[in-house]
Amino acid sequence: MLLVEQLSKQFGDMTAVDAVSLVIPKGQMVGVIGRSGAGKSTLLRMINRLTDPSQGAIVYESQNVTALRGRELRLWRASCAMIFQQFNLIERMDVLTNVMVGRIARTGFLRSMTRSFTEEDRVRAIEALDRLDLVPQALQRAGTLSGGQQQRVAIAKALVQNPRIMLADEPIASLDPANATRVMDALREINRADGLTVLVNLHTLDTARAYCDRIIAMRAGQVRFDGAPEALTSEKVREIYGTGELAADFNEAVTSTSISSGSHHQKIKAVGT
Repeated sequence: MLLVEQLSKQFGDMTAVDAVSLVIPKGQMVGVIGRSGAGKSTLLRMINRLTDPSQGAIVYESQNVTALRGRELRLWRASCAMIFQQFNLIERMDVLTNVMVGRIARTGFLRSMTRSFTEEDRVRAIEALDRLDLVPQALQRAGTLSGGQQQRVAIAKALVQNPRIMLADEPIASLDPANATRVMDALREINRADGLTVLVNLHTLDTARAYCDRIIAMRAGQVRFDGAPEALTSEKVREIYGTGELAADFNEAVTSTSISSGSHHQKIKAVGT
């Protein structure tokens, strides 16, 4: 279980996240929604400890994450894998090497930078690429792939970290609808097959309602809604955000039962198989 207790972050006079408290059970897929500047990205970066909180605490399985330093902090960042909107791949490197770099917390910085990977590293990377239908692109330069393919490589890179939690910060914001569907399908299948806790920041209400078990809505750094997708009706959206604040084309008919509709098949196998 992941506990976020009165977590806040200030940048000068601006409060990006304001006393947020959450309880995230193991294996839940959570969509975090809100407009730009609502505090979504800062919240995820604090959970991963890429950004230090101004106050509050993050606790995972009785471990005080906010107190971690050095190697323990690096291992936490590996077990709490982060996927970014910008993919964060080395474009001149091939796909396989990019994925193996995800092992840096366990292989060490020097080995990763000199590409001194073990056979285990290679096997794990190939398995992760296979799960995302990317083995044919393994030796292709990352920069030559489409945006959707690059984002799936980023997911494979996160998978080889052997994470317990996966954080995705606007992973489909720059993708076309077809590629966005493939990426969301992959995240949802990993959540189901591996039992990983997944927190994903999204701009689109309909996507959050279609894929997530739970939705957290933020505005001005605060949580304004926390509940099941079906509870986030258009009336509730207006109540929390104001008319048209998030999505004028909000579709109440979209629910988690529509996940498989129009989905692309993903080669997902449970961890350890």
